[in-house]
Amino acid sequence: MKRRVVITSMGVISSLGDNDGEIVKNLKERKVNFERPVFDSDVVTAPVANFNIRDYTGRFKDGRYLSRGAKFAVAAAMSAIQYSGYKKEDLAEAGLFVGTGPNLDIGGEFPEIKEGNIDREDLQALWILKFLPNTAASIIAKLAGVHGENLTVSTACSASLQAVGEAFRKIKAGHLDSAIAGGGDSRLSHGGILAYKKAGALYAGNSDPDKASRPFDSNRRGFVPGEGGSFFLLETLEKARERGATIYGEICGYASSLDAYTMTAPERDGKWGRIAVTAALREAEMSPSQIDVISTHGTGTLLNDAREATLIEDIYAGCTPRVIALKSWIGHTSSACGALELAISLLCMRENYLPEIRNLEEPCHEDINFIRNGENSSFGTCVIENFGFGGQNSVLVIRK
Repeated sequence: MKRRVVITSMGVISSLGDNDGEIVKNLKERKVNFERPVFDSDVVTAPVANFNIRDYTGRFKDGRYLSRGAKFAVAAAMSAIQYSGYKKEDLAEAGLFVGTGPNLDIGGEFPEIKEGNIDREDLQALWILKFLPNTAASIIAKLAGVHGENLTVSTACSASLQAVGEAFRKIKAGHLDSAIAGGGDSRLSHGGILAYKKAGALYAGNSDPDKASRPFDSNRRGFVPGEGGSFFLLETLEKARERGATIYGEICGYASSLDAYTMTAPERDGKWGRIAVTAALREAEMSPSQIDVISTHGTGTLLNDAREATLIEDIYAGCTPRVIALKSWIGHTSSACGALELAISLLCMRENYLPEIRNLEEPCHEDINFIRNGENSSFGTCVIENFGFGGQNSVLVIRK
């Protein structure tokens, strides 16, 4: 018999806050943190204010090897462990699954590159660690004492949701009894902003920063980058009940797929995204009519939102699931977006609250049940969707 898997702890660091109460309060009071970076007044970002990794880890010398995105991952993981009720010895055989992205702060790390030479007198001996994808996982393992199965996932915007999904599968199949899973990222440096700006994916303009992120609106003009991280403790339902743990929700299904189309744009008809959604529902043993809420990828780009809206209409034809877009609140947090949106969705499920899709004035599809105003509303099932660069698709199904 395959085992049931639940989430019993989580750590969240976002522009909405770093604890359950603060995040929910800011959602209900419609408080966000969108601003223009000092180095580029054309774009808007959603930074995490006053972040210091030592507030979550204490002093440790290996912190110098972490990029800002990796710091969010480590901090969120240690926060989840702190609230889990687990001691260090309890985690020895746990798994560790980390979604991560590239360190694009190239100018910050190498401010003077001459004829391709990056060497300088004060260059760290182990500077390479800031650019290796598994550095965050190595430091989490060292701090928490984790020795079990592990995986670092770098599948663009799908990475952290896939990390959670792979941890779910390992526990469900009996390979692990518990796992720490999630991700962290930041692309708010000169290099990160330049990368997405050159790709034509970012919002650019002189309107009110709070109005820049507008998923599924007919006047959307690109995404607003954010940053942060979120991690979870996953374990069997049986184990959680035995130790009297608080249960945030149950993971019921997971799937991923590849478009194999272009390096940035989603496939035109959304076939493989639909296959990922239907496969996750099948594993969850749920029909589309049993889904109460869809937490969309909803970036605010022209192509992504159009493709995702069509996908929703096709899969949920004749149904009326409510649809939210959390990037309108926290920006697009790149490889961390799935984990952060899962965390906020779990909080909304617990609080019986659905946040509006901010700035949605003219919906691009009229037949979808977009949440236009925040509402107190109970829901028991939710699908989280992420669709990333390179045609990476991932979907998770959760229930209360």
